[in-house]
Amino acid sequence: MVHRLRVIDTHTAGEPTRIVLDGLPELGTGPVAARLERLREAYDHFRRAVVSEPRGAAHWVAAWVLEPEQKTSAAGVIFSNNVGYLGMCGHGLIGLVTALAWLGRIGPGRHRFETPVGGVEAELLPDGRVRLRNVPAYRYRARVPLQVPPWGTVYGDIAWGGNWFFLIENPPLPVRREYLEELTAFAHGVRRALELEGLRAANGAIIDHVQLLDSSPEPGRDGRNFVLCPGGQYDRSPCGTGTSALLACLYADGRLRPGQLWRQEGVFGSVFEGEIETTSDPQRVIPIITGRAHVIAESVLVFDEEDPFCWGLQP
Repeated sequence: MVHRLRVIDTHTAGEPTRIVLDGLPELGTGPVAARLERLREAYDHFRRAVVSEPRGAAHWVAAWVLEPEQKTSAAGVIFSNNVGYLGMCGHGLIGLVTALAWLGRIGPGRHRFETPVGGVEAELLPDGRVRLRNVPAYRYRARVPLQVPPWGTVYGDIAWGGNWFFLIENPPLPVRREYLEELTAFAHGVRRALELEGLRAANGAIIDHVQLLDSSPEPGRDGRNFVLCPGGQYDRSPCGTGTSALLACLYADGRLRPGQLWRQEGVFGSVFEGEIETTSDPQRVIPIITGRAHVIAESVLVFDEEDPFCWGLQP
């Protein structure tokens, strides 16, 4: 059998998203979280094949576009990567909005999207940027000590921004492009230490992202980050959910006020603008992330089951 998926590829501040528009196996109706489970249980080979070699690369994220459950929503969306599924994806949602605008499906203005962790709002601005109003973010624990051989004890915050993060300020290595291999090795060490010590987030959730935070030498930028994603790859962008988690921690520390702009630089120099709104829950804030994506390809992926690598090259 031969299967075809119509896709649009985008990048958001350097980080790619493969947006699957048509050809997705039937996942039924209902909440997006339930349809994610159907995708995981019955069609996970599509998830692997879309972002794995020979069609993709390990750092790619896929956005699977679904019919929304609510008529007021523009779409439902499931995000996946080379090892599994994500609760939310900031850069991916910005890429999705940009792709739908490219196709003429939406125009400037506010649009609602359904994700596995809740509804989010994205505003397509007249200049092409996207202003994402994310799910509520919060800090779960502050200044948690962690032994990371051979670097010794580090301290990090555990925070939610649509995914779970362990955030380390002033890591033992400078967050600069020339240290990418060393930063990746250190962040992997943090992930191993979290697993060995059994550190978990709320309700026993796995902390699957590591964010390293440093200052930026560039004027007008408030900080620079390096984010290690669950599949072992680093984010090329400043990371939308990572910036959301950071904003929640800054607010909890009294370092960020509602409406105050925070310009977050990624390790490759691209920038997301962030701010927060308060909620009725004093522990939670609404992160607002503004960034830009670009369409880089339109194509049809072909899956021929006679191809020995039809479902991707797996390590």
